[in-house]
Amino acid sequence: MPDIEIGLSKKARRTYTLDDVALVPSRRTRDRRDVDTRWRIDAFTFETPLIAAPMDSVMSPATAIALGKLGGLGVINLEGLWTRYEDPQPYLDEITAISLTDKVSATRRMQEIYSEPIKPELITARLHEIREAGVTVAGSLTPPNTQEFYETVVKAGVDLFVIRGATVSAEHVSSQTEPLDLKKFIYELDVPVLVGGVAGYTPALHLMRTGAAGVLVGFGGGSSSTNKRALGIQAAMATALADVAAARSRYLDESGGRYVHVIADGELGRAGDLVKALALGADALMIGAPLARAAEAPGQGLFWGNEAHSSTFPRGSRTELGTVGTLEEVLYGPSHRVDGTANIVGAIRQAMAACGFTDLKEFQRSEVVLSGFNTF
Repeated sequence: MPDIEIGLSKKARRTYTLDDVALVPSRRTRDRRDVDTRWRIDAFTFETPLIAAPMDSVMSPATAIALGKLGGLGVINLEGLWTRYEDPQPYLDEITAISLTDKVSATRRMQEIYSEPIKPELITARLHEIREAGVTVAGSLTPPNTQEFYETVVKAGVDLFVIRGATVSAEHVSSQTEPLDLKKFIYELDVPVLVGGVAGYTPALHLMRTGAAGVLVGFGGGSSSTNKRALGIQAAMATALADVAAARSRYLDESGGRYVHVIADGELGRAGDLVKALALGADALMIGAPLARAAEAPGQGLFWGNEAHSSTFPRGSRTELGTVGTLEEVLYGPSHRVDGTANIVGAIRQAMAACGFTDLKEFQRSEVVLSGFNTF
C-alpha cells in the first residue's frame, strides 16, 4: 500500500493492530489432538510457545516454576521486588491495596518501593531456587543494568537471558555513559539471548545481526496505551510482526541459515490475540495480562510493568484484570468463560486445527484478512 499524505511535507504508512486482522480457515481442517504446539529454541523445547513477561505482577520464582512445569517458560524480572527485598510480600500487598483511583499516590509509593537497590545475592538466590525445581531458568534485565549484573546472572546458572526494554536498538549512542555493545556482549555469553523490543524491519534486522537468538517485537510491560499518550510511540502489532518476520527471512538468507526467533511482546491480552500473533509470524509469545489473571499471580488480579514505577518518567499504571482461575486453568482449562481468558493453549490448538495446520511453523502460513477496517 502506498504512503498516505498527511500534509504537503509528511507522508505516513498505514499499519494494523491485531484487532484489525482475522484468520480465514483453509479447505482442510485437522483433528485438534494432532496439533503440536511445541516451541524449540537452541537446546530447549517447551510444550507451549508461551513465555511469561518478566513483570512483578505476573512472575515470582514460584510462578516461574509452576509455568515451567506446565510447559511454558517463566522469566523473572531481575530488577524487581524479588531481587530488592528478602521478603517482597509486604510490598506486593501494599501495592495491590492502594486505591486504583488514586493513581498519583500509587505511582509515588511504587517509585519509593522500587528505589531499594538491587542485590546481587538475591539475583543468585532466586535463580538457584528455580534451577533446583528442575525447570528452565530465565531472567531479564533492562539494557542500562545488563552490564552491571549480567556476570552475576550467568554465574547463577541462567539457561536463557532476556534483555528487555521499552525500545532496544543494536546501536545505542550516548555521550554520557559507555553504551552496551550488544554484539560483543552476546558473542561472549554462553547462553541464548532474547532481546527487544523493536517494531520494524530495519531495527529487527540489526538486532538479529548481533547474534541474538530471539527478537522481542512490541513494547510490552503493560504500557502500550500510555506510551502512545505520553511519548507518541505505538507499535501496531500486526504490521510489526509481519515486518520482523520478513527481517527474519532476510537474515536467514544472509547468514547462511541462522534462524532467529520472532517473539511477540505486546497487545496480547486474550487467546484470540495470541492466535493471530502466531499466524502473523511469531514463533513464541511473551505474555503478561493472560497470566496476571491466574490465582497464583503475585499481582492478585492487578497488572503492572516496570514502566509504571520509573523514577524519571512513569507510564503505564496498575490495571485491574481480576482472577479467572488457576494457572493451569488459564493455560489448559477447563474453561467456563467465553472471552478468551482461560484455556489459552486450547484456543491455540483449536485455531490451528480449524485452519488446517499441525505445527506452529506451518501455522505462520495462515491466510489473514482485514476485519471490519476502513482502508479508504
